[in-house]
Amino acid sequence: MARVSTYLNFPRSTEAAFLFYKGVFGGEFNGPVHRFGEMPPQPGMPPLAEGDRNLVMHVELPITGGHVLMGTDAPESMGFKCAPGNNVHINLEPDTRAEADRLFKALSAGGKVEMPMQDMFWGAYFGSFADRFGVQWMINCAAKA
Repeated sequence: MARVSTYLNFPRSTEAAFLFYKGVFGGEFNGPVHRFGEMPPQPGMPPLAEGDRNLVMHVELPITGGHVLMGTDAPESMGFKCAPGNNVHINLEPDTRAEADRLFKALSAGGKVEMPMQDMFWGAYFGSFADRFGVQWMINCAAKA
Protein backbone atom coordinates (compact mmCIF):
# COMPACT_ATOMS: atom_id res chain seq x y z
CA MET A 1 0.00 0.00 0.00
CA ALA A 2 1.32 3.44 -0.90
CA ARG A 3 2.34 5.71 1.97
CA VAL A 4 4.12 8.96 2.73
CA SER A 5 6.62 9.38 5.54
CA THR A 6 9.17 11.90 6.76
CA TYR A 7 12.86 10.94 6.52
CA LEU A 8 15.27 12.67 8.91
CA ASN A 9 19.08 12.84 8.56
CA PHE A 10 21.25 13.44 11.61
CA PRO A 11 24.98 14.06 12.04
CA ARG A 12 25.70 10.90 14.09
CA SER A 13 22.79 11.32 16.54
CA THR A 14 19.94 9.33 14.94
CA GLU A 15 19.81 6.72 17.68
CA ALA A 16 19.51 9.33 20.46
CA ALA A 17 16.90 11.28 18.46
CA PHE A 18 14.76 8.21 17.77
CA LEU A 19 14.94 6.99 21.36
CA PHE A 20 13.72 10.46 22.35
CA TYR A 21 10.87 10.34 19.78
CA LYS A 22 9.96 6.82 20.91
CA GLY A 23 9.69 8.13 24.48
CA VAL A 24 7.43 10.96 23.35
CA PHE A 25 5.14 9.00 20.98
CA GLY A 26 5.38 5.53 22.53
CA GLY A 27 5.14 2.40 20.43
CA GLU A 28 7.89 0.32 18.92
CA PHE A 29 10.18 0.65 15.93
CA ASN A 30 8.99 -1.01 12.70
CA GLY A 31 11.53 -3.81 12.51
CA PRO A 32 15.13 -3.66 13.70
CA VAL A 33 17.43 -0.65 13.73
CA HIS A 34 19.73 -1.26 10.74
CA ARG A 35 23.42 -0.30 11.03
CA PHE A 36 25.86 0.81 8.34
CA GLY A 37 28.04 -2.19 9.21
CA GLU A 38 25.29 -4.45 7.76
CA MET A 39 25.55 -2.79 4.34
CA PRO A 40 27.35 -4.74 1.61
CA PRO A 41 30.33 -2.99 -0.03
CA GLN A 42 29.15 -0.60 -2.75
CA PRO A 43 30.93 -0.26 -6.11
CA GLY A 44 32.92 2.96 -6.32
CA MET A 45 32.60 3.69 -2.61
CA PRO A 46 35.56 3.62 -0.20
CA PRO A 47 35.52 1.05 2.62
CA LEU A 48 33.31 1.99 5.55
CA ALA A 49 35.21 3.72 8.36
CA GLU A 50 35.38 1.57 11.49
CA GLY A 51 33.86 4.41 13.56
CA ASP A 52 30.81 4.47 11.28
CA ARG A 53 29.92 0.77 11.39
CA ASN A 54 27.50 1.11 14.34
CA LEU A 55 25.80 4.27 13.07
CA VAL A 56 22.12 3.99 12.14
CA MET A 57 21.55 3.28 8.46
CA HIS A 58 17.74 3.07 8.80
CA VAL A 59 15.11 3.21 11.53
CA GLU A 60 11.31 3.62 11.39
CA LEU A 61 8.94 4.79 14.13
CA PRO A 62 5.17 5.10 13.72
CA ILE A 63 3.96 8.30 15.38
CA THR A 64 0.45 9.78 15.16
CA GLY A 65 -2.26 9.42 12.52
CA GLY A 66 -0.47 6.56 10.75
CA HIS A 67 2.51 8.79 9.95
CA VAL A 68 5.97 7.21 10.10
CA LEU A 69 9.25 8.94 10.96
CA MET A 70 12.30 7.35 9.36
CA GLY A 71 15.89 8.28 9.96
CA THR A 72 19.57 7.75 9.24
CA ASP A 73 22.94 9.01 10.35
CA ALA A 74 24.71 11.04 7.67
CA PRO A 75 28.44 10.35 8.17
CA GLU A 76 30.82 12.75 6.44
CA SER A 77 33.11 9.79 5.70
CA MET A 78 30.45 8.64 3.21
CA GLY A 79 30.19 12.03 1.54
CA PHE A 80 27.27 13.44 3.53
CA LYS A 81 27.28 16.96 4.87
CA CYS A 82 24.22 17.17 7.12
CA ALA A 83 22.86 20.70 7.49
CA PRO A 84 19.50 22.40 7.91
CA GLY A 85 17.83 22.17 4.53
CA ASN A 86 19.13 18.73 3.58
CA ASN A 87 18.28 16.96 6.83
CA VAL A 88 14.57 16.35 6.06
CA HIS A 89 13.12 14.50 3.04
CA ILE A 90 9.54 13.71 2.09
CA ASN A 91 9.59 9.98 1.34
CA LEU A 92 7.02 8.72 -1.18
CA GLU A 93 6.35 4.99 -1.41
CA PRO A 94 4.18 4.39 -4.50
CA ASP A 95 2.71 0.97 -5.29
CA THR A 96 4.20 0.62 -8.79
CA ARG A 97 7.45 1.39 -10.56
CA ALA A 98 5.50 3.26 -13.24
CA GLU A 99 4.08 5.60 -10.59
CA ALA A 100 7.54 5.91 -9.00
CA ASP A 101 8.98 6.97 -12.37
CA ARG A 102 6.11 9.39 -13.02
CA LEU A 103 6.48 11.07 -9.61
CA PHE A 104 10.28 11.25 -9.94
CA LYS A 105 10.14 12.81 -13.41
CA ALA A 106 7.44 15.32 -12.53
CA LEU A 107 8.76 16.42 -9.14
CA SER A 108 12.44 16.58 -10.15
CA ALA A 109 11.79 18.69 -13.29
CA GLY A 110 13.89 21.83 -12.92
CA GLY A 111 15.42 20.53 -9.70
CA LYS A 112 18.64 18.68 -8.83
CA VAL A 113 18.76 14.89 -9.02
CA GLU A 114 20.91 13.37 -6.26
CA MET A 115 20.36 9.72 -7.25
CA PRO A 116 18.41 8.62 -10.34
CA MET A 117 15.84 5.85 -9.95
CA GLN A 118 17.64 2.51 -9.66
CA ASP A 119 17.46 -0.88 -7.97
CA MET A 120 19.08 -0.78 -4.54
CA PHE A 121 20.70 -3.42 -2.32
CA TRP A 122 17.76 -3.33 0.14
CA GLY A 123 15.46 -4.54 -2.64
CA ALA A 124 13.68 -1.30 -3.53
CA TYR A 125 13.59 0.88 -6.63
CA PHE A 126 14.89 4.20 -5.28
CA GLY A 127 15.84 7.73 -6.28
CA SER A 128 16.29 11.12 -4.57
CA PHE A 129 16.33 14.78 -5.58
CA ALA A 130 15.63 18.35 -4.58
CA ASP A 131 12.74 19.90 -6.48
CA ARG A 132 12.98 23.32 -8.10
CA PHE A 133 11.86 24.90 -4.81
CA GLY A 134 14.62 23.20 -2.79
CA VAL A 135 12.35 20.58 -1.13
CA GLN A 136 14.12 17.24 -0.66
CA TRP A 137 12.29 14.10 -1.90
CA MET A 138 12.93 10.36 -1.91
CA ILE A 139 10.98 7.83 -4.01
CA ASN A 140 11.18 4.31 -2.60
CA CYS A 141 9.17 1.61 -4.40
CA ALA A 142 9.12 -1.98 -3.17
CA ALA A 143 7.45 -3.36 -6.34
CA LYS A 144 9.67 -5.61 -8.42
CA ALA A 145 10.32 -4.98 -12.13
